[in-house]
Amino acid sequence: MSVVVFVGPTLGQRAVGEILQAEILPPVRQGDVYRVARESPRAIGIIDGYFEGVPSVWHKEILWAMEQGIPVFGSASMGALRAAELADFGMIGVGRIFEDYYARVLEDDDEVAVLHSLAELGFQPLSEPMVSIRATVARALETGVLSPGPAEAILKAGKALQYRERDWPRILTVLAQEYDLNAFSDWLPEGKVDAKREDACEMLRQMAAYLESGTEAPEAPVRVERTLAWQGLTRRIDGDTTRDRSGAQDLLDELRLDPARFAELRERAMLGVLAQEDAARRGLHADREALMAQMDRHRAQAGLTQRRDILHWLEANDLDESGYEDFLGSAALTDEIRALRADRLEPHMLSALRWAGGYTDLKARAEAKEAALQGAENGAFSGQDRLRLLIWYFEERLGQPVPEDLDEHAQTLGLADREEFCTLIAREFLYSQGVGDTAGASDA
Repeated sequence: MSVVVFVGPTLGQRAVGEILQAEILPPVRQGDVYRVARESPRAIGIIDGYFEGVPSVWHKEILWAMEQGIPVFGSASMGALRAAELADFGMIGVGRIFEDYYARVLEDDDEVAVLHSLAELGFQPLSEPMVSIRATVARALETGVLSPGPAEAILKAGKALQYRERDWPRILTVLAQEYDLNAFSDWLPEGKVDAKREDACEMLRQMAAYLESGTEAPEAPVRVERTLAWQGLTRRIDGDTTRDRSGAQDLLDELRLDPARFAELRERAMLGVLAQEDAARRGLHADREALMAQMDRHRAQAGLTQRRDILHWLEANDLDESGYEDFLGSAALTDEIRALRADRLEPHMLSALRWAGGYTDLKARAEAKEAALQGAENGAFSGQDRLRLLIWYFEERLGQPVPEDLDEHAQTLGLADREEFCTLIAREFLYSQGVGDTAGASDA
């Protein structure tokens, strides 16, 4: 573990990776900083964190991380709040939001709070933080888009809204009867300021510069008192980790009793490890679209039609929502790396086939098929012919439903598109039926 950044709605993984190579974790919550600090990362960055419904990160665990010689940076959201409170103890705050909290220009936590989507949807922000509203109004004043009266009214209307309901359409609707804000509304899409994003990016740049400089972390000015509450937190997290590791070993021991299955899963795991390493070297990250595609694929495969089904599956498989996102992200990156390496896989697949002992049988079958279909017309398929072929292959032969996205299915097999795939199964149908040069796809 080199560098850790806790981030959610403020920045996506790709945006973080463009500035700093780091392990990206979901918004920080109580115990998370202590948990990662035990692995001795070179630095910890806190951008986003939970405010309500989930216990917030403790000041003491940040102090404990700094006591271990780990520099802790904070910015934008929860990171700015904790940095303002702990700057005098050595936490490194970055950005205008941090400075305003440190100087007590801002005091309310709701200034940086936003409503956001679940982890499996990429923590997409669903409301506007008050700090961004303030920065946007300031820019509009500077550029002459707003005059002082409407500007003040916008700030009051925004602040009056509960953070979950705070967004530009609602604010403009509230003021529509009192002010003409058409010019401001037209300017807003291009002119608005994402204050949290700007500060978060600046923090990542400072972290990158700090790490590149090789500067030693400053000595922590205080030692964390090992209070009963602190001991309770550390015992709980240490105990959870011990149980997790013990449970994992017990499960693997059960798997070892089935050597063939163990070997198969070990090979899959190795593919995942290599894909992750290759993706890191290439600076690749699973974006929201890729995560959603993987989630749809997994839900269809596992029969998880309702949200309660997903929650039950997560509990049964010892995953929380952030763990599920990692699970989907790993699959997405493996698929992406597999596609990028497709032209280099074929000779290795043939080697694997030789090792498994199936090479000669498949070679004989391929040669027999080519001889049997010599001169057969593969022509274009009508929609009805194609449907009959697909039903024959998937439902009758494989005993599974026809995939919804045939192009995607074809690409997973290393084919260009559904046309190549349909040609493949048409040839198989003809051969399996013992049809020669009189064959046509309409026989399916």
